[in-house]
Amino acid sequence: MIALTLEELTKRGKAIKLVISDNDGVFTDNGVYYSAKGEEMKRYSIRDGMGVERLRNAGVDTCIMTGEHSPSIQKRADKLGMKRLYLGVKDKFSILDTLLAETGLQKHELAYIGDDVNDVEIMQEITREGLTGCPRDATVFVQPYSHYHCHADGGYGAFRDFAEWLIALRLS
Repeated sequence: MIALTLEELTKRGKAIKLVISDNDGVFTDNGVYYSAKGEEMKRYSIRDGMGVERLRNAGVDTCIMTGEHSPSIQKRADKLGMKRLYLGVKDKFSILDTLLAETGLQKHELAYIGDDVNDVEIMQEITREGLTGCPRDATVFVQPYSHYHCHADGGYGAFRDFAEWLIALRLS
């Protein structure tokens, strides 16, 4: 875990304009239901959806960046009113400059929450100027690059926990 002073966390929190989240392991519990037809569904927490809404009401946009091409992710992003969704991104760090160009944002205006090795490189970059977090059940690979370790597991309110932490920093 990366330790910053409360003053520095608050300063960074007030600057956040976009929260980027991995999908599986953050918005979901990492489970996928398969039938003979293939992937059928993923489980999402309604609390995490409220976290997206609360961030939006606080003036912070959200997006999902995932290595998957699952139609269920598109449906969930649409339901949550997310303007940006990056599907099939295996190397998340490689798309960071594209995201910054598309949004006009700078790295200090970003927060990221992830749970596994495919999140490490982008978290290493964002942690330098922005804020990062991970679910309680995140792998040991991302924990050293997280400013905040959620009290909830992925798919069980981790995103909401991270959102509330960010909102609290913004109100400090």
